[in-house]
Amino acid sequence: MSAVKLYVRTRLWLAMIAAIALWRIVLTLHTGGLVLANFSPLGAMAIFGGACFSNKWKAVGFPLLTLWVSDVVLSKLVFFHQWHLFYPGFYFTYGAFVLMTLTGRWLIRRITVYTVGLAALASTFVHWIVSDLGVWLDGRTYPLTWAGWWSCLTAAIPFELRLLAGTLVYGAVLFGVAVWVTRSRSMAVAPQS
Repeated sequence: MSAVKLYVRTRLWLAMIAAIALWRIVLTLHTGGLVLANFSPLGAMAIFGGACFSNKWKAVGFPLLTLWVSDVVLSKLVFFHQWHLFYPGFYFTYGAFVLMTLTGRWLIRRITVYTVGLAALASTFVHWIVSDLGVWLDGRTYPLTWAGWWSCLTAAIPFELRLLAGTLVYGAVLFGVAVWVTRSRSMAVAPQS
């Protein structure tokens, strides 16, 4: 593949992730952040970035940057009503997001319904364990016991199911567009007999 084609595709993937992050802001503003809690494009952004960029720094860095920018905007407009560069416990959420991106990178070698579905499931599991570890270790909501850890994980199940649903829906859109663009471009340059 030529460098020009690769650059065009990279710009398109970047634009798609930025657009889905913007959609996250619009959706959260419209619902006040509560109606569709965790039914968001975050998981799809992570696995799409991990799967579609050949450069590992772009694969992790750009989705992480879009998450951070959308978090900063939402902190001002919805959650805290002031600018926050980071919120308490962000490192667990961002750490989970990096691992979710790497999950997409490791599991999606070819874009198929199976690999995208598997990556969505695995990345949701990663998010569940890592982000809820942060909630549990905070110690304000759940006691720092095995029973407290289990209660924390159990309480998060409805949120994680919505995250899985969002990852599957938005992932279908992102990967569907990626497959469509790739196929239509390859058919456009294919020699006709």
